[in-house]
Amino acid sequence: MGELAGNVVGLEVILNSIHEGLLAVDREGRVTIFNQAAERIMGKSAREVIGRRVEEVIPNTRLHLVLKTGQPELNQIQHIGQTTILTNRVPLYDEEGRVVGAVAVFRDISELKALAEEVTNLRETRALLQAIINATSDAISVVDERGMGIMVNPAYTRLTGLTEEDVLNRPATVDIAEGESMHMYVLKTRQPVKNVPMKVGPNRREVLVDAAPIIVEGKLKGSVAVIHDVSEIRRLSEELDRARRLIRQLEAKYTFEDIIGTSPAITRAIEEAKKAAQTPATVILRGESGTGKELFAHAIHQASPRSRGKFVRVNCAAIPDSLMESELFGYAEGAFTGARKGGHQGYFAEADGGTIFLDEIAEFNVNVQAKLLRVLQEKEIVRVGDSRPIPVDVRVIAATNANLERLVRRGLFREDLYYRLNVVSIYIPPLRERREDIPLLANHLLRKLNQEYGRNVKAISPAAMECLMRYDWPGNVRELENVLGRALINMRHGETVVEVAHLPPLGIKGDFPSGSPLAAGWTYQGESLKELRESWERQVLAAALAYTGGNRTRAARLLGISVRTLYNKLARYGIEV
Repeated sequence: MGELAGNVVGLEVILNSIHEGLLAVDREGRVTIFNQAAERIMGKSAREVIGRRVEEVIPNTRLHLVLKTGQPELNQIQHIGQTTILTNRVPLYDEEGRVVGAVAVFRDISELKALAEEVTNLRETRALLQAIINATSDAISVVDERGMGIMVNPAYTRLTGLTEEDVLNRPATVDIAEGESMHMYVLKTRQPVKNVPMKVGPNRREVLVDAAPIIVEGKLKGSVAVIHDVSEIRRLSEELDRARRLIRQLEAKYTFEDIIGTSPAITRAIEEAKKAAQTPATVILRGESGTGKELFAHAIHQASPRSRGKFVRVNCAAIPDSLMESELFGYAEGAFTGARKGGHQGYFAEADGGTIFLDEIAEFNVNVQAKLLRVLQEKEIVRVGDSRPIPVDVRVIAATNANLERLVRRGLFREDLYYRLNVVSIYIPPLRERREDIPLLANHLLRKLNQEYGRNVKAISPAAMECLMRYDWPGNVRELENVLGRALINMRHGETVVEVAHLPPLGIKGDFPSGSPLAAGWTYQGESLKELRESWERQVLAAALAYTGGNRTRAARLLGISVRTLYNKLARYGIEV
């Protein structure tokens, strides 16, 4: 008896020592064994379970079914509350092959499952990052904290000519043909670097390198570098220069047939321009802003013997004084810090054999005026930083809305240059001096705006046309186009006739809404001074923008306020242009 008791105690010790949970039932389905691992996993004590039917005390159990069917169930997942277990359930047989019980051996796999999911997520994240790095067009190189290569992308191998086998698990210096390893520098200093020139790979490719340390939770884990191909940057820069030159060198696209109008004033200007086109004489186009001076310049070039040559347009007001001379006449290599290798030929050299159109010529400073005079007199230019004259064959068409005679008297414009430019002077009349052309112009612009805005506006009502005819048009044809464009925006889809209600306010002279302090015949009706001031300011801003054809910078200058102040006021009053 003592030996049997000792065996039982020894068996109990063994069962309680194993990590897996063990649950056994007899032929009646009552629990006979429930070890300490089972207690821990199930959250129940053996005292609660032993002797009771298994389906009453163990959630989701199938042990009683195994007892009934005699079929084992292996590697089954079972959920006990928040715990996930993996269990094997097998029947127990006596010597005669009868089922006398069943046993389940199980273990908690919650942590294992979470770890597997985390590993899966890490693999997916790594695969995603690898795909992103491989997809980028920039060459990328990554090293560990020892400076050994751990990752490169296809763009890197294309740029350097090195394979992954040449780089991975090799020192960071392996790809450098000339220069210091930025990986090693970054690992040493823990500071990023940008745009460091060096040469890499067997072909000694010129590159610029950006590198940064990889720091995770305060610990240095490696370095990542992005490598830019200098030859590609240079190619793109040259392509950009070619595009800019192409924009400036667009062939003249307008002819005299594109100038709309039959009034005596515009007809006279067209006839003078046609005569001038047949000569090599310098032409100066005079007239207010928005009258169509550039249109005339295109047409003169098209009708001239130089029509097959280049037509280079230069907006003198858009070029800073410090760059004016070098942009017009070019510069030699090394003329100043940042000068392009090989120098720059300048607009006059680009226009050789063709026509150069100098818009807003009154903006030239005194030094540029002197050089322009030399071009007109000697037919040659001298580049900045060079002493060698270069002959050029260029026909000059200038334009200005300034009073050159007044500038000459004030000493702001050279008198000798004025006489050189003023060989053929053509006055382009403002719109208020050729009101009879407004219907022709308005309908022409309406067809153009229909195409641009995708609309089908067919006509302008007589009342709306009367408003257009009565207005003085300080912004000329450009302002007329702006007003009609705003009218189309104000129209509902389906409307095909421009009415007065569609037109924006057209200025101070009698075209403001009834009740405005600027309207003709306005009378005081009890408004506060603040209300009157705001109403007046709103109308003045709208009129100024209409005057400048929507040019906010010019409107601010004319009003004597900063552009920022103008924008704030437009936002305050809800004025859109």
